[in-house]
Amino acid sequence: MKKIRPAQTIILKSPREIEKLRAVNQIVATVLHELRGYIEPGISTGELDRIADGRLRFYGAGAAFKGYHGYPATACISINNEVVHGIPSNNRILNEGDLVSIDLGAVREGYFGDAAISLLVCDGPDVAKKLLEVTSSALVSGIAEASAGANLGDISSAIQRFVESKGFSVVRKFVGHGIGRALHEPPEVPNYGKRGCGPVLKPGMVLAIEPMVNAGGYDVQILDDGWTVVTADGSISAHFEHTVAITQHGPDILSELK
Repeated sequence: MKKIRPAQTIILKSPREIEKLRAVNQIVATVLHELRGYIEPGISTGELDRIADGRLRFYGAGAAFKGYHGYPATACISINNEVVHGIPSNNRILNEGDLVSIDLGAVREGYFGDAAISLLVCDGPDVAKKLLEVTSSALVSGIAEASAGANLGDISSAIQRFVESKGFSVVRKFVGHGIGRALHEPPEVPNYGKRGCGPVLKPGMVLAIEPMVNAGGYDVQILDDGWTVVTADGSISAHFEHTVAITQHGPDILSELK
C-alpha cells in the first residue's frame, strides 16, 4: 500500500522476470491459504504473524514487510475498522464476528510478491458479508480491465464504480502499486479514477491491485503507532489484493493460487 506520489518511470518485466514474480507470489498465495485454517476465536494476531513468518521461511522466501520503513512484523493484520497496516500483537485476540484482513508480502531471489485477503471469524453481520463480497468482486472488476492498450484509469474507474454502486466507498489516501525487484514501484494504482486516463498499460507491467473498501465514508486516519490505518467514522473495512501481470492476452494473476 502506498500514498499517492508523483509519477515515475514504469519498469517493464521480461518473461523470465514474470516467472520469478509468479514463483514468489505463489508462495504468498499458499501461505495466505494456509492462514485461513488458523482463523478462529481465541487466536492472537501475533500468533498468526509467527505462523506466516515460519511458512514463508519453509517455502524459501523472506518476509517483505518486516523492517520495511521500520514495520515490525511479517504480515499486516487489520480487524474491523482497521483498513490496512494493522500491527500483529499477542494481546490482540480474534473474536467471533470479527472481520480480519491479512496483507502479506514475500521476497525470493530478489523479486517481490504481495497479496491480501479478508474474511470473517466464524460468522458475522450481514453488512460484513456484503462488504467482503463487494470488495472481492471489485478486485475482479478491476483485474478485468488490466489488458494491454487500456489505461490505468480503466482499472481504477471499474473498481470505484462497482463499489459505489453497492453503497460502499473506496479508500483514496492509500493505493495499489507496481511491483517487481522492489516492493513498491511505479505506477500507483488508485481505486478511484476516470476511464481513458493515466498511463497506457503495456505487456511487462506488473501491478498490485488492491481495493480497500469501507462500509461508511472513505476518509481514514492513522493511529499513534504510525502504521495502523482506521476508518474515520468507525465503519468496518475490507481489503483484497492480487499481483497481476499485463500480457498481450489479458491479465495474468500471479498471486492466484494454482
